[in-house]
Amino acid sequence: MQITVYNPQKGRLETIDAEFTKDNTTWFGKCGNTNDVSMIADIAGDILIRAFDYSYPFMIYGVSRSDIDFDQRKAKQLRRQYE
Repeated sequence: MQITVYNPQKGRLETIDAEFTKDNTTWFGKCGNTNDVSMIADIAGDILIRAFDYSYPFMIYGVSRSDIDFDQRKAKQLRRQYE
């Protein structure tokens, strides 16, 4: 499916093709704050980080879920670096 993401490396929105499966996606159930990370996914060697709000997910090059140990807190820190 096509999804619009924010690409901080390019400084713009772009549309990508992404499939979210149990093999490439980690969902986090404990989200109480709008800036909490609700999902991370591996997409073509990069990571997609979605916050628990209506903002666009962030696509960050060269990082995978395993690089951040599938950790919600580390994903939030990584996203903050690019905001």
